[in-house]
Amino acid sequence: MAVKARFKSTRYAATLTSMPALAGYLTISELAARSAVAPSALRYYEALGLIAAERTTGNQRRYARHMLRRVAFVKAGRQLGLSLREVKFALDKLPSGKAPTRADWSRAARTWQTSIKARIADLERLSSTLSSCIGCGCLSLRRCALYNPDDAAADLGAGARWLMGDDPPGTGGATRTR
Repeated sequence: MAVKARFKSTRYAATLTSMPALAGYLTISELAARSAVAPSALRYYEALGLIAAERTTGNQRRYARHMLRRVAFVKAGRQLGLSLREVKFALDKLPSGKAPTRADWSRAARTWQTSIKARIADLERLSSTLSSCIGCGCLSLRRCALYNPDDAAADLGAGARWLMGDDPPGTGGATRTR
């Protein structure tokens, strides 16, 4: 976009140019509206290197359209419980300065598979134990007398030991601590 400034004196006549207002670039407010992420979060993501912006001559941020996909990727990672460091590690595998291909995205997402599978296993264990003794020491359920007699779980440490991954005595698994 070119803006012509008209001054009273022709001596100062100038054409001000800034970054073209192309369909491929978004302002921070446009990116925020389209991605449902607050502008402050976008600036934070930029500071962490998760997304990148170009600057106009007036120092305003302009985001390439493919940054929408990167922001969505960050949001997906956060929904999965991944840290921003883990998300950045995956995003660092993508090419910079251009829209990644489908294969690029698949390769980046694969880095999360181990973490996702571990979280699924943790959630399944949590789901299966919530209605029985969890080794927290409350001894309020009848099952606690079987799985945690006299609060034996306390010997393993603080917290709900069976939820934390320790096996209750007599379940066939070796008691382990994390």
